[in-house]
Amino acid sequence: MSRIGKLPVAIPAGVNVEIAGGTVTAKGKLGTLKLAVNSEVDAAVEDGKIVVTPKNETKRARVVWGTTRAHINNMINGVTKGYAVNLEINGVGYRAAVQGKNLVLQLGFSHDVTFPIPPDVKIVCEKPTSIAISGADRQRVGQTAAVIRSFRGPEPYKGKGIKYDYETIRRKEGKKK
Repeated sequence: MSRIGKLPVAIPAGVNVEIAGGTVTAKGKLGTLKLAVNSEVDAAVEDGKIVVTPKNETKRARVVWGTTRAHINNMINGVTKGYAVNLEINGVGYRAAVQGKNLVLQLGFSHDVTFPIPPDVKIVCEKPTSIAISGADRQRVGQTAAVIRSFRGPEPYKGKGIKYDYETIRRKEGKKK
């Protein structure tokens, strides 16, 4: 039995949830998100809560049960509060700036790295060394942050590169004479 799958997802005020044709749609102040529900589970709205139940007792149904409930919970939280990830840039001459619909990164290469900003994600650079990524879809925000970080991941000797703000870089000792 899925411990997470058993818990119903509360629908806060200001959020409209519709379940039709195997698709859950959540509409809130930060946008609209859709989720295609797996055919192994059912989702229904009961007493202002979304309840996810498996259709049968197969292993696949039990696996998808908790995952589906977690995705629905992330949708509800996304359209009400949203998600945010902050990145920090360390290194001499390393900086970022938003120019129109692109994020332009100077990361020590011979060229600037231009990243087109997805339409459902908002990117802000308050300082040249910090990037704030926010949006309603948790997966899209996290994936965008991971792609930006992959352009120049942090290295262990000097700590140069792009890292998450909560990340700690384990430093290595350099060469000895």
